[in-house]
Amino acid sequence: MLNAEKRKTLFLLIPIVLILVGYVLYPSIETLLESFKRNGSMTLQNYIDFFGPKAQSNLEALWNSVYISLLSVLLSACIGIPLAFIFTRYDFPGRSFFSGIAIMPIVLPSLVGVMAFMWLYGEAGLVPSAIRDIFGLEEVPFSIGGVSGILIVHAYTMYPYFYMTVSSALNNVDPSLEESAANLGSSRLGVFWKVTFPLLTPALVAASLLVFMVSMASFSAPFLLAGGYRVLSLQIYFSKINGNLEMAATQSVILSIISISFLLFMRWFQSRKDYRMGTKGIGAHRSEVSNPLLKWIMVSLGVIAMIVLLLPHTVLAILSFVPEGSWTWQTYPTSFNLENYRLLFEDPNIWDPVRNSLFMAFVACLGCFVFGMITSYALVKRKFIGKNLLDILVMIPWALPATVVGMNLILAFNKETPFSFGQVLVGTYWILPLAYFVRFIPLVVRSTSAVLEQLDDSIEEAAQSLGAKWFYTFRRVVLPIIMPGVLSGTLLAFVQAVGEFPTSVLLYTLDNRPISIEIMNQLRLFNLGQAAAFGMIQVGLIAIVMIISYKFFGVKSENTL
Repeated sequence: MLNAEKRKTLFLLIPIVLILVGYVLYPSIETLLESFKRNGSMTLQNYIDFFGPKAQSNLEALWNSVYISLLSVLLSACIGIPLAFIFTRYDFPGRSFFSGIAIMPIVLPSLVGVMAFMWLYGEAGLVPSAIRDIFGLEEVPFSIGGVSGILIVHAYTMYPYFYMTVSSALNNVDPSLEESAANLGSSRLGVFWKVTFPLLTPALVAASLLVFMVSMASFSAPFLLAGGYRVLSLQIYFSKINGNLEMAATQSVILSIISISFLLFMRWFQSRKDYRMGTKGIGAHRSEVSNPLLKWIMVSLGVIAMIVLLLPHTVLAILSFVPEGSWTWQTYPTSFNLENYRLLFEDPNIWDPVRNSLFMAFVACLGCFVFGMITSYALVKRKFIGKNLLDILVMIPWALPATVVGMNLILAFNKETPFSFGQVLVGTYWILPLAYFVRFIPLVVRSTSAVLEQLDDSIEEAAQSLGAKWFYTFRRVVLPIIMPGVLSGTLLAFVQAVGEFPTSVLLYTLDNRPISIEIMNQLRLFNLGQAAAFGMIQVGLIAIVMIISYKFFGVKSENTL
């Protein structure tokens, strides 16, 4: 007979295991099996074709994906790390304002960000066209596209991962360690290289992982900017729309192996040393910039950086007021009104994508809220065999690129299964909410687990010793304490779901098309103003959620990574 505690643990684990097996493990296995199928029989032919001489495009796409991802890590680090040091270690006029502006790229969803860069710096972009007209040039002096365009967009959108993680780590570095090294005769460079940099290794590893995996999964930038440049995430999409699901599955497996291998390598690299500090200092302090010339140079650079960082948001807002059909062959838009926003509330067909995104994100995040809360409690507060395996299953959707998650669901639910209650889910309204739920489970579990790990077990035990039942204790004692963590992860998942594009483009139907798909459709129709208006709605929703997270739950930007 099981004792009461084991029965409670089993009661918690049964739904957790069923959901993870049904919607995470089973789809991944289906994709792996599909990659070995050819005309109904098991074979290695798909992998032979992938790596063979007939499929040079696949090998090229694989190398390009790794190459772009590694360069994205390098460029993001070169921008984010110096900014973190400047804003964390030095005090000068406007520092707080500029440090807040530095995270503005976070507010732009991937597709919207790429779209704004195209309008700003593309071949017919506003900035190159303005420079051409001002200086009387025959052609635009530059335009982004191809590899350079992808890297510029990646560096802009991904450097905040380095900036925020390194800033958080620097704030936790004990300054007495650096002072001791300096007092022993070490130079500033020596102190940084031998003391500060090693202590930042966990933060650098975490940021590198995020940037590499996000870049490997990147779809929007290659989709709009690559031209003929192949990357593996796009190859999966092309294989899918061409009906070659076996090759799409093979490409998904290869992309997953690369992402997970980088994850394991970085974890190994970090685990080689112990990065804990043996002292308790007073916390990081900032040095006042006393040199007037240097102070105003830093302020001037801050203003220039602010203008560059806010240009994509600004151009998006301005173009959202351009009415349909009024900006076609002209170099610059000449007409502005509220027509695009008016149509959102008057034309139900235009409002549908907004309603779809909000409803699907709400349904998915409601599931993440409940499932993430229960799963985190089981992982942190309960003891059972296979806990590490369960933790790995929870994190798989975060480790896999979004296109791979989409392919997993297509191959798993394009037929009737017990997990789909005997229904074919692919092609239905509910496949996208399910995809969003699976994709963002790890966000809620991680944010909730962080709070639960700080919760003393004695609080829960005290309530139960006074006669309270477990569920009553959880509802009245544990839940109010962990609620900020649960809600912060859920709100972040909501933000990601509203702006999700790679998974949506593989799974959407006419009935459930979200905002990101409608933006793509409007771009194809050259309705740039309407596309910008949809983009502003996404940006506004994300900004509101971030403000709510910070104001009401005390969640700062670095805590949402």
